[in-house]
Amino acid sequence: MSFNLGSPTPIQPLSLGNTVSAGLRLYRSHLKDYFLLALKAYLWLLVPVYGWAKFYALMSLISRLAFGELVNQPESISSGQRHVNSKLWQFLVTMLLMFLINVGIIFGVTVLFVFFGILSGVLVGRGLQGNPTTSFFIALITIVISIAAIVALLWFLLRFYLVDLPLAIEDNVDGVSTISRSWELTQGYVWRIFVITFVAFLITLPIQAFVQIITRLLGVIFGSLLNQGSGVYSLLFLVLIMALSFCSGAVVFPFWQSIKAVIYYDLRSRREGLGLKLRDHDV
Repeated sequence: MSFNLGSPTPIQPLSLGNTVSAGLRLYRSHLKDYFLLALKAYLWLLVPVYGWAKFYALMSLISRLAFGELVNQPESISSGQRHVNSKLWQFLVTMLLMFLINVGIIFGVTVLFVFFGILSGVLVGRGLQGNPTTSFFIALITIVISIAAIVALLWFLLRFYLVDLPLAIEDNVDGVSTISRSWELTQGYVWRIFVITFVAFLITLPIQAFVQIITRLLGVIFGSLLNQGSGVYSLLFLVLIMALSFCSGAVVFPFWQSIKAVIYYDLRSRREGLGLKLRDHDV
């Protein structure tokens, strides 16, 4: 790469632009390998439980390989796969815990909205709806609480943004401690991560738009055939949609995993002063 963080002196943090650029270069340089790994991961989704763990592990493997490139310690796919496979059930534990955590966060936000909805209903029921000042403040409070709830939801979700990387990269990390590790690394950098992911989302937007267009075209093409109630056409349509979804995901997801690897590298550099450097040549 064209920039160098230097070693052994303390590393200079990556700028937002360099973070996205590094992730994009990693992605482009290893597109074939990352694509095939991601496609393999998506196929594992068809197998319940065990396949879900394999999906999570293979996606995390992409970040592990990308991180190895960043620290000038490249690793073969087979070697990295042996490492993540040794923690396969720990990945499943992490998935289950994160599902419960996300449900808890969403439940908490929902309860907040329901409580405020009931409170507003009580105020309106007491005849305060005729008071313009009261109506204004109720509307204002509703807007403020809605924005605060969305911000809080984003903040919590971004604190767990790197949850799979410590498990895939670091030793002595299990399915539980990797969650607290992500919480530790992202402390104080939530909105920086948000900006990076938003820019990365804009980069992938054309691909997602193209997939939506193709999906709609397939719907139009098969529309009249599906109305005939033919099981063959229905099955063919389902297979095409699934193949399109898997292939598009296999194109986009490695880019996200590369970005996450660079963010993880950057945050460890900032917090722990890794005496490592990015490779001086294009990765």
